[in-house]
Amino acid sequence: MKFEESEILELKKTTSELKEAVISIASILNKHQTGEIYFGVKNDGTIVGQTVSDKTLRDISKAVSDNIEPKIYPEIQNISLRGKNCILVKFSGNEIPYFAYGRAYIRVGTSNRHLSAKEIENVILEKSSGLLRWDNKPCSDASISDISVQKLKLFLKTCGLSYKDKENSLDKLGLIKNGKLLNAAFILFGKKPEKIFPNAKLRCAVFGRTDTAFIIDRQEFTGDLFHLIEKAEAYIMEHIHIGMKLDGLYRVDVPEIDRNAFREAIINAFCHRDYYEYDSVNIAIFKDRVEIRSPGGLFGGLTIEQITKEMISKRRNELIAEMFHRVHFVEKWGRGIRLILSKEPETVFSEVANIFFTTFKRKGLDALSAKDKHIIADDLKGDLKDLKKDLKTRYSLTDNQLKILNAVIKNKNVTQQRLSELIGITSRNIRNNMEKLKKKGLLKRIGPVRGGYWQVVMGSKKDNNK
Repeated sequence: MKFEESEILELKKTTSELKEAVISIASILNKHQTGEIYFGVKNDGTIVGQTVSDKTLRDISKAVSDNIEPKIYPEIQNISLRGKNCILVKFSGNEIPYFAYGRAYIRVGTSNRHLSAKEIENVILEKSSGLLRWDNKPCSDASISDISVQKLKLFLKTCGLSYKDKENSLDKLGLIKNGKLLNAAFILFGKKPEKIFPNAKLRCAVFGRTDTAFIIDRQEFTGDLFHLIEKAEAYIMEHIHIGMKLDGLYRVDVPEIDRNAFREAIINAFCHRDYYEYDSVNIAIFKDRVEIRSPGGLFGGLTIEQITKEMISKRRNELIAEMFHRVHFVEKWGRGIRLILSKEPETVFSEVANIFFTTFKRKGLDALSAKDKHIIADDLKGDLKDLKKDLKTRYSLTDNQLKILNAVIKNKNVTQQRLSELIGITSRNIRNNMEKLKKKGLLKRIGPVRGGYWQVVMGSKKDNNK
C-alpha cells in the first residue's frame, strides 16, 4: 500500500506533531466531514513507525476531545504497517464548522487554511440551507388530489419516464417525504399553486420611458413554474422589437435580445429565487432595457464577480433545480450565466435590496446585421426594398399600405394625421388601410390610444405553415 497525503488523508511522522494533527482533523471535517490520519508515516509516504502505548492512544484521544469543537469521537487504532507499529485515527462528523484550538480551518489540497469570519458564516449558511430549503419542506396544506395528472404526465413524458399513478410518480421524482407532498411538488405540478403560494406569480410591465413614471402595459400571471416561465418569455417577445432573418425560403423571427439568453435568465429567476419572500418574479421592459428581477440575492455568499468571472453557481432550491434539469431547463454545472453572456455580452447582473437583477440592453438599430439580413421593424431606415415584392405577393398590399408600413417602421409613434401628410391621402383612407393591415396581421397597436405605439409584425416561419 502506497501512502500519499490528500484532502482526506494526513500523514504524521510521530505524535510529536499532535497539535498539527488536531488542526488537520478540524480542517478535513470542515471540507469533507470524514478523513484519516496516520502516525508513524512521513509525509512522503515512508513508513517509519513509532512507539505506541496505551498512554499514547489516550493522549491522542484527549488532544482531540479537549481541542476540537463541536466534540467528535474518533476511532483510534494501534496497527502494523510492514512490520512497524503505527497509529490510525479515523474520524467523521457533520456538525460543521469545527474549530481546533479556537480557530476554524479548511482543507485545501494537503494544506490547512485558516477560515475568515465571512467564510465561517458561509459554511454555517450552507450547512443550514439543506435544513431550511423551501422546496424540500412538506406542503401541509396540499394533498395528492391537488396535483394535476396532466401536468405530471407531460413532465414525465418529456424526461423519458413512465407514469403509473400520481403518488408513485411523485415518489420516483423525490417529491414526497414521509407520505407528504413537498413544496416543490405543488408549485411545479399543482392544479392551482397560487391558492397556497400567493408568490406563485409573475408580474410584467412595459414602461414608455427609461424610468417607471409612464406605464404602457401591466399584467399579472399565476400558476405553476413551467407556466410562468412560458408566460414570461411570451411577454418579452410580445413587447420587444422583432426582426427577421432568412432561413432558406422562410423568414424567422429575430428578437433584438437573444431569445435563448433572456429565457435562461427567466428560468434562473424562478429556479434560484427565495420562495420564503412574498414577492414575485418581475419583468420590467423599458425603452432602453429589459430587467428580470428575482426576489432573494445571490445564494451561499456568492458575489457578482464570482458568478460572472469564475462561473460559480450555488443552488438555493435543489429540488426545483433538479426538476428543471430533468427537462433540460438548466445544466447541473451551472452554465446559465456563461450562456447568457455568450449570447448577450453586455448583460449586467446586480443586486439591489436583496433582489437579483438581470438587465439586457435593447439594441434597436444596433441589431441590424448584414450577415443574417436582420430587419428590426421599429428602427429600420429607408424603403422596404427587398420586402416589397414579397409583401405584395403574400398579402396583396397596395402601394399606400406599403408606404404606411414603411412610415411606421421609421417612426412607431407616427400619428394618422402625420401619415396622411406623408403619403398624400385623407385621414379616412389612412384609417381604412391601417385596419386592413391589422386584419392581415401586419400591424398592431401596443398600449392605449394615447401613449401607445404602432408595431409592424412581419411574416414569420409559422405563417407559411398555416
